[in-house]
Amino acid sequence: MKKSTLIVLKALVWAACLIPVARLVYGAVTNNLGADPTRTITFMTGLAALRLLVISLAITPLRKLSPRLSWLIKFRRLLGLFAFFYASLHLFAYIGLYSYFDPHAMLADILKRRFITVGIAAWLLLVPLAITSTTGWIRRLGGRRWNQLHKLVYISVCLALLHYWWQVKTGVLTPLTITVIMAILFISRPVLDWMKRRKTSPRAA
Repeated sequence: MKKSTLIVLKALVWAACLIPVARLVYGAVTNNLGADPTRTITFMTGLAALRLLVISLAITPLRKLSPRLSWLIKFRRLLGLFAFFYASLHLFAYIGLYSYFDPHAMLADILKRRFITVGIAAWLLLVPLAITSTTGWIRRLGGRRWNQLHKLVYISVCLALLHYWWQVKTGVLTPLTITVIMAILFISRPVLDWMKRRKTSPRAA
């Protein structure tokens, strides 16, 4: 891929990733965040984080399906960091707008509300992944250990989905769609690895 093409694509990915926060800023400025602005902010940031995580996880299976899509790997880190950005906004929106920065209220929520417990656990798992996302950390940890560490993202996504499902009262289409996509991604990994081993293994005489 040409460098100029890569620059344009990265700019487009940046722009696309910034759409949710731009919508929130515009809604806040125009006083158009709905009847419950706090819920709108937490919902939009949480959904953006989950969607970006799923998209970033889809890159590896897509690369394995077709070598022509190998260029997608150049955007995986960017998508993952934006997912962490929105997950952090989601958490801080809860801390500031629901708990009002009261540690006692937060602790009570964590102990009493299971969806908050798993949501915070999902975010905590993303923290070391965001910190170690650089090339320097890959060298420090070594490729194998780095890959093992970053498999935590699958646990984080599962917890985030659980966090989402436990709050859904109506309109299950979005969480159901994301759940189905994640199920396909989970199944595709061993299937694609098996296909690769079968393709590269020497044929029996």
